[in-house]
Amino acid sequence: MAVYREEDMSRIALRQEDAVAVVSFSNPPDNYMDGETETELSAVLDVIEADASIRVVVFTGGEPDVFIRHYDVGILLDRSKIMRSKKLIFDPARPVPASLIHKCYDRIETMPKPFIAAINGTAMGGGFELALACDIRLVKDGPYDLGLPEVNLGILPGAGGTQRMTRLIGEAKAKELMLLGRTMSPREVKDVGLASLCVEDDVVAEAMEIAQTLARRSPRAVGHIKDLITGVSVRSGEDGSARERTLFCDLMVDDRAFEEMSDMAEGKRDIRDPELIKNKKKYWPDEND
Repeated sequence: MAVYREEDMSRIALRQEDAVAVVSFSNPPDNYMDGETETELSAVLDVIEADASIRVVVFTGGEPDVFIRHYDVGILLDRSKIMRSKKLIFDPARPVPASLIHKCYDRIETMPKPFIAAINGTAMGGGFELALACDIRLVKDGPYDLGLPEVNLGILPGAGGTQRMTRLIGEAKAKELMLLGRTMSPREVKDVGLASLCVEDDVVAEAMEIAQTLARRSPRAVGHIKDLITGVSVRSGEDGSARERTLFCDLMVDDRAFEEMSDMAEGKRDIRDPELIKNKKKYWPDEND
């Protein structure tokens, strides 16, 4: 178990305002999710879970205009090299065990305390998957990319995204977004039902207002309601999550995925599809240039 010590934290800051814990992620210059962030998140979740004075949690990005950009593809590429060198073969019949990031996101989803994602900017891949694990999502309006475009790198959303997005918005829309690897504007995220509000001003202030309201509710009642609502879908989706982890690893040893992640790590491409970016007016008619 990771131990939370403020002096050891370089990626995550935790502060408490009354009964609300505010957790901000800061990993400049790009604010990627990485292994160190996972470890710090696990330690912060230990504190939140053990402290009865914390009733609600707000997640936000500590860098301007970025929530968590996505998982560091350079790290994924290094892992892919190791897996390929060992000639590993993956089969859904032998599920890959949950890693730390899966355990963290599952804890957020199942902990009795409500979690609010105050998405203050770009959030793709593992960053958006963190938001999907939260109970309530608010997005700041602006020229930000949001979503799960991993297919553009020959891989798939491997931290619960295929399962959580589908549960939230349905199979048809989830397939459209993830198969095309299309990101969304904040307004579309709200319109498709992945966020409760699209906020023009201070998204953290809006989240804090909701959090303070939740903090006034009975903690036991809130916890039981969350458990019952989450349990409807999560308990029946455990097999799907295990299959997702396994198929993600299968793609990590795939030749095309390795080539596309290598290109991105070398700055030759972006995680987003250039054709979709070029034709963004077709997909984001309300977004400002």
